[in-house]
Amino acid sequence: MKKRILYIGNDLQVNSFTATYISFFSKMLRKEGYTVRTASTRNNKALRLVEMLALLARYKKTTDIVLIDTYGAMNFYYAYLVGKTCELLKMDYIPILHGGNLPERLEDSKNFSKDLFGNSLVNVAPSKYLFNVFQKHNFKNTQIIPNSIRLKNYPFKERNDFQPKLLWVRRFQKRYNPILAVEVLKIINEKIPGATMCMVGPDKDGSLHNCKKLGKKYGLEITFTGKLKKKQWAKLSRDYDFFINTTSIDNTPISVIEAMSLGLPIISTRVGGMDYLIDNNVDGILVLENDAQAMATEVLRLIENPETALELSRKARAKVEGFDWEIVKEKWNRLLET
Repeated sequence: MKKRILYIGNDLQVNSFTATYISFFSKMLRKEGYTVRTASTRNNKALRLVEMLALLARYKKTTDIVLIDTYGAMNFYYAYLVGKTCELLKMDYIPILHGGNLPERLEDSKNFSKDLFGNSLVNVAPSKYLFNVFQKHNFKNTQIIPNSIRLKNYPFKERNDFQPKLLWVRRFQKRYNPILAVEVLKIINEKIPGATMCMVGPDKDGSLHNCKKLGKKYGLEITFTGKLKKKQWAKLSRDYDFFINTTSIDNTPISVIEAMSLGLPIISTRVGGMDYLIDNNVDGILVLENDAQAMATEVLRLIENPETALELSRKARAKVEGFDWEIVKEKWNRLLET
């Protein structure tokens, strides 16, 4: 009989690219035959925490393992309290590590981190980057299982003619530095008038307004779609030729993995775990953080060298085939059934 799972995370935005991993992963686990309950769908943070803890008590006898989506910001304290409750109730739990700011959390909250990650059954890192960080902090009960996508939902488009048409997909939030994308487009547009960009995602902290204001000031052609479902932006991607990732903090973002599958050459800042996801000048391009000139220069270089751009996209697609759920699920099955 398959394990009975209680999966704790933020399930507020199912089917949106901004959804946490819970919406995709819980669905895939159910298809594998696991019984999966999830929490929470509450918008109110206090009610969300209450629901999470109440479900642990309610389903203690009918749960074999608790999965906890764990991030480095406010969600960390949710994860900590859930982990401590599991410990009190003698329930096995597995933190699933997300977010490029978890390394800072390990430094800033050492005692909480020791309690949460030291007492878990195992910590699951989606990348070698976070795995190495956790090993360095002596959390030896950590293993790598990469983030996963359904590759068939992100069909590869082979591009032979590359135009200055950029795609950006993320929340509009300072940590993801969307302003940098506007600055990149400005530089490209000075070289190739008529350059365009589509920015996909909801606003988090007012950054969307700032991007619109700056784009208007520069007279740039930028489309702002707001939040889109994954299938929607995957379809939209066929009208664009480059994917730029401007973040100042990152792990192994699903949006970049999806773009690699879709055949978009990736130009990303070299932060966090990006070095572990992208092999520079092999299956993508990495530039220094907050360097608009360097990112724009790389886009312009690839436009002038379409064979290079195509080769990058082909190798990126080959790499992310290893992220397909049909492969990754075997690692989860082995872990959950031990």
